[in-house]
Amino acid sequence: MGFQQTFKALSDQTRREILSILSDGAKTAGEIGGHFQMTAATVSHHLSVLKSAGLVSDIKRGKFVYYELNMSVLDELMGWIIALKGASNHEKNQTDFLLDSGNSTHPSDSGSL
Repeated sequence: MGFQQTFKALSDQTRREILSILSDGAKTAGEIGGHFQMTAATVSHHLSVLKSAGLVSDIKRGKFVYYELNMSVLDELMGWIIALKGASNHEKNQTDFLLDSGNSTHPSDSGSL
């Protein structure tokens, strides 16, 4: 997955709304389009961008195509964001260690780590 393509897809409010709609489960393009005042071609374009970014997958059931969230890509994206935040968790981990060892002071309170 390329983060650039994913973030580009997420930069559009309509596509973010489509992802929210799909968080309730798989939907057809028509069901998704029912939430918007836009042409079917425009809905199709947004779904294509989301699909290209790996955020959405499609599956044919009978004569309909259903779109659903691709959770593995969302998990990868969340993992990357959590890893970015990891450095700020260093202080939290120190606090947890002190609390677990019976010392309830915060590391910054004592002036040392």
